[in-house]
Amino acid sequence: MPHYQCQGQVPHKRHTQFRRPDGGLYSEQLFSTEGFSNDYSLLYHIHPPTVITGHDAPVDVRPQIAEEGMLKHRSFEGFAVKPQADYLASRQPVLVNADVHISLAAPQQSMTDYFFKNADADEVLFVHEGSGTLLSQYGALRFGYGDYVVVPRGTIYQLQFDGADNRLFIVESFSPVVPPKRYLSKYGQLLEHSPYCERDIRPAQHQPATDASGDFLIQTKKKGFLYGLHYGHHPFDVVGWDGCCYPYALSIHDFEPITGRVHQPPPVHQTFDAHNFVICSFVPRLYDYHPQAIPAPYNHSNIDSDEVLYYVDGDFMSRKHVTRGMITLHPAGIPHGPHPGAVEKSIGKKDTQELAVMVDTFHPLKLTRQALDIENEGYVMSWAE
Repeated sequence: MPHYQCQGQVPHKRHTQFRRPDGGLYSEQLFSTEGFSNDYSLLYHIHPPTVITGHDAPVDVRPQIAEEGMLKHRSFEGFAVKPQADYLASRQPVLVNADVHISLAAPQQSMTDYFFKNADADEVLFVHEGSGTLLSQYGALRFGYGDYVVVPRGTIYQLQFDGADNRLFIVESFSPVVPPKRYLSKYGQLLEHSPYCERDIRPAQHQPATDASGDFLIQTKKKGFLYGLHYGHHPFDVVGWDGCCYPYALSIHDFEPITGRVHQPPPVHQTFDAHNFVICSFVPRLYDYHPQAIPAPYNHSNIDSDEVLYYVDGDFMSRKHVTRGMITLHPAGIPHGPHPGAVEKSIGKKDTQELAVMVDTFHPLKLTRQALDIENEGYVMSWAE
């Protein structure tokens, strides 16, 4: 959905001669995530973006599946994932299937000696702690606490962190990440009932092109392997671009909650849509205002979806012993709901300050080895307390 942008220098007509000051042609690149049948952008490089000068042996980074086919509620301590200096090394997959990979990361250092490109998946980087700038061929995009940073697949980027304390909740989607269709007009504008609008979307901002030759390493992820590709020119040598496919940020703090007289179902929290899963935002909001309303969520059956909740901040009335960065997994096939005593305790409450990200998948998730390393044992029995 990101609306049309035109930044830097572009020719009057696409696919026409556009010359450098020395008379040579700029190199036009069409960038899209679904061939020629979806949103796209046109980028204009000083040098052709195709000059590979070398490549390294591929590294297997496929998630190590530890358990699948389970049917019990699980909980994981996200902040138990230990910080690591390198960004790519810090990314730890915890829950995965063929549609989506959910990872945690606690990188301590900026990316300085390489670039990264995910050739398989759109990425949504939720920033739980830390701040910095995402640099790409589109320019610079500042991010901070509470931001969803949406990076289209194929984008070459570097993360420059302001400090060493960073926590990211990462969703890799093997289909485009878009706003829910019910929030869009037939022309693609966000409608009045949408919980966010175009003003809330912060696109990457074009920066002066980097005209440099040398050895530039782009670590490229493809089909579970990381390929070190060496290019002869800096990938950010873009003098201008236009189109509708680019990295952008949306703050969870700009998501306006939809409330009602009685408890509203989870779809009102939906923020992004993708093939076979959704991403939702739970934000501070007023509780239901019917005189006999029960603010706590009702018990519900996950018949066709696995529910993942990532707890960010605040007080979660329906759950006991919640910690920052905790993940709960409620799989399809068995009902779940508030912990004992939470329903009665919620009556009369006027609002909540909770902040959380939810991912509902319509195919079962698998647990990785890293997930088992941070699991809270006995969570499945917590409804018996």
